[in-house]
Amino acid sequence: MRHLMSPLDFSVKELDSLLALADDIEKNPAKYAHACDGKILATCFYEPSTRTRLSFESAMLRLGGQVLGFSEAGSSSAAKGESVSDTIRVISCYADICAIRHPKEGAPLVGSQKSLIPVINAGDGGHQHPTQTLTDLLTIKQKKGRLDHLTIGLCGDLKFGRTVHSLIEALVRYEDVSFVLISPEELRVPSYIREEVLDANNIPYKEVERLEDAMADLDILYMTRIQKERFFNEEEYLRMKGFYILDPKKMELAKDDMIVMHPLPRVNEISVEVDTDDRANYFEQAQYGVYVRMALILTLLEVQV
Repeated sequence: MRHLMSPLDFSVKELDSLLALADDIEKNPAKYAHACDGKILATCFYEPSTRTRLSFESAMLRLGGQVLGFSEAGSSSAAKGESVSDTIRVISCYADICAIRHPKEGAPLVGSQKSLIPVINAGDGGHQHPTQTLTDLLTIKQKKGRLDHLTIGLCGDLKFGRTVHSLIEALVRYEDVSFVLISPEELRVPSYIREEVLDANNIPYKEVERLEDAMADLDILYMTRIQKERFFNEEEYLRMKGFYILDPKKMELAKDDMIVMHPLPRVNEISVEVDTDDRANYFEQAQYGVYVRMALILTLLEVQV
């Protein structure tokens, strides 16, 4: 039995196989429509979510399975003080696989240690978001045709953005990848990512404050929102909120084949005018999230089609 806590839980070879399976699911959905007949996915979300929770549910339903769970901590026994470990141990009696999102870093890992079924980390605090990373990798692979020889710009909240941390850790395993880290001083990528991931793997990167200074060099621009829920006070959040806004004028500085990605939800960091640009891929990215989660469920349940 395997769990998914981090993108690094899969080797590059295993990731390639997972992405190939997701690609086949996209092309041949009818082939997988009953792959999980009789199987149940539990979604245990202690934190609000639209895309991640619903895409997991959509994935299982498209595979012919069923779904149960809760969408906020207040509607679970966590409100009575039940531990994550006990909750997951009980969920193991009701479901075949579980996706858990929690505001505390490491909570899904703690739950997985007592679980009798595969557990998927659907986001833990500002730490990891591995299924978003799988979605991002599939998007890049489908749109650019490769995961190597790329310059990736990461813009916005690089301090608290778990999607950013997970994506960096995943991409450094591919050849000739470099990063441009675009953020204000207060929201720079954590030192452990710079030192233990980028520096330790001799990955070229530079840190800049102005988005305009980076646009011309990028193959991929990955925008993120300033996350209100990660700030300790309203004043600091409001000061950072409008720091970066991608608009058509900035897009004129980019390569014709650059792609724009965003894990969503967006607030105001991408102008709606950019949505009609052929390089905008964030809504397709959300669709890819369903296919990759279908592939992940099949892989962890060891279902052969």
